[in-house]
Amino acid sequence: MIEVSNRLHTVKEYYFSKKLKEVRKLISEGSQVINLGIGSPDLPPNNSVIEALKNSLLDLNAHKYQSYQGLPELRYAISNFYKRNYEVSLNPENEILPLMGSKEGIMHISMAYLNEGDSVLIPNPGYPTYNSVAKLIGANTIFYDLTAENKWHPDIDKLQSQDLSKVKLMWINYPHMPTGAVADTKRIESLIKFTSKHNILLVNDNPYSFILNDKPQSIFNFEGSNKCCLELNSLSKTFNMSGWRVGMLSGAKSHIQNVLKVKSNMDSGMFYGVQKGAIEALNTTSDWLNNLNQIYEKRRSLVWQLASQLDCKYDNKASGMFVWAKLLNGVDSEKFTDNLLNDKHIFVAPGTVFGSNGKGYVRFSLCADENIINEALKRTK
Repeated sequence: MIEVSNRLHTVKEYYFSKKLKEVRKLISEGSQVINLGIGSPDLPPNNSVIEALKNSLLDLNAHKYQSYQGLPELRYAISNFYKRNYEVSLNPENEILPLMGSKEGIMHISMAYLNEGDSVLIPNPGYPTYNSVAKLIGANTIFYDLTAENKWHPDIDKLQSQDLSKVKLMWINYPHMPTGAVADTKRIESLIKFTSKHNILLVNDNPYSFILNDKPQSIFNFEGSNKCCLELNSLSKTFNMSGWRVGMLSGAKSHIQNVLKVKSNMDSGMFYGVQKGAIEALNTTSDWLNNLNQIYEKRRSLVWQLASQLDCKYDNKASGMFVWAKLLNGVDSEKFTDNLLNDKHIFVAPGTVFGSNGKGYVRFSLCADENIINEALKRTK
């Protein structure tokens, strides 16, 4: 047998990939499983987005290799989107890089900046891909604690006390997944000063800013961010386009050029029709987001009822398409979710998927129809 690379021994199969096999097995055996575990929008994109894709297929250049930097009109649409929604000015020529989903951007950024032995600051709890990518690169992972007591923000004094000599990159994610915490202005400003002082590249992963959030923000709304920060964003959640794989990276020209060196060696451009659909989505009026949030608001109200029914405590000020809930009386989150799946055929995510600070928590997704959530309420009465 051919030996796999050493890096493959550093990671495991993604939790949701593995767990969904179990869910599919239950379904194949006749169980009607309710999936409240995955953050994959169940609603379609706007009809105009689908029409833009369809209408583009007969264009002369539709089926050729595309630019590594995306269509100029896509970059201009992203720039206008940032200006309109965040009041941030980005140069579409050199401060924006379209991506095939923001997840690939995590790998590209890491490959552009991290050498084997460098260190990365990763939130706990946080998106598991930050950790797995760092391991695949051969970097050292340093987890920083996020806790309810500190409103799910980093403790900068605690960070300052650590050896930061090898740290080159720090991941943040506000609005935060899985907790739904929204960025606190003073804390983010302090964090930017901290990373700038220690010559650390600060990357904000920002795909949830428009879901049940009254004040969408970009990292570039904060003073001093232009030189030491990058931001990932995505059309997946905002426009129900998760399967289309459209993301974007924004930041200073020098950073974008560095990431492009990696990206241009790993793909041959995003499909033309997908880019045309993305342009249409980015130009959508605010009515789209208002209508989308009305749907999520109704669903969230039902999920809050479900969480209460399951003896969980939640923060009704949190944002995003998940409800992060604390289990009472020290109940183990993995046992709780396994029992819920096996006994009630309801799948929710244990908080430990997102790090050790997720112990005692579970995450409910809002990506399910009201009728489905109502069925979950019936099953758990």
